Amino acid sequence: MDQHILTYRITDLPEEERPRERLARLGPQSLSNAELLAILLRVGVKGENAVQVGQRLLQDFGGLTGLHRADFQDVVAKHGLGPAKAAQIKAAIELGNRLRLEAPDERPAVHSPADAAALVQYEMSALEQEEMRVILLDTRNRVLGIKQVYKGSTNSSQVRVNELFKDAIRVSAVSIVIIHNHPSGDPTPSPDDVAVTRAIVQAGKLLDIEVLDHLVIGRGRFVSLKDRGLGFG
Repeated sequence: MDQHILTYRITDLPEEERPRERLARLGPQSLSNAELLAILLRVGVKGENAVQVGQRLLQDFGGLTGLHRADFQDVVAKHGLGPAKAAQIKAAIELGNRLRLEAPDERPAVHSPADAAALVQYEMSALEQEEMRVILLDTRNRVLGIKQVYKGSTNSSQVRVNELFKDAIRVSAVSIVIIHNHPSGDPTPSPDDVAVTRAIVQAGKLLDIEVLDHLVIGRGRFVSLKDRGLGFG
């Protein structure tokens, strides 16, 4: 009896309780991550329905962030997937990631470190090497764009401040937020992070472009150097 309960088919559920029907009736926000994955997967495997396969993927990869970070071939290799289903999952995650900045009339605004982190944390926490990005803001702190300026180690001897401000000058940004990630998952700022911040803040004053903050993204959390008084005088 217990085994039967554990391996029920989605078609065994009342129609109104099935993920696809609930999405149509109540909206995608009413579904769990596993149920959303189940809609992409469509069918399960012997002993697991599609929702249970979704739950297994989330458990194996450590949630959506881990699934986003995972190499494509690692996803393909999971029981019940294969190239087509793995591609659907990867494509869906990327579409969600791109949606946020697509509509210019619905540009997000940055009024706090959390606002800035929310724009990039999902993607940057999944990066396997360090990147530095600049969020460009207008007079109302609305996002004009997010530009990658460095990939790899970003210590104070490597960062060319004029390169960092190039896009800000081109789009007439009034202020910027600097963000980089620590692939280790620990967002604790290093001495080099503080030195880079100090140099960028000073250059911003000369160029009349305010540096609002420098965030370090880790796995599931971030640190604001400005909140900690590091590099902002």
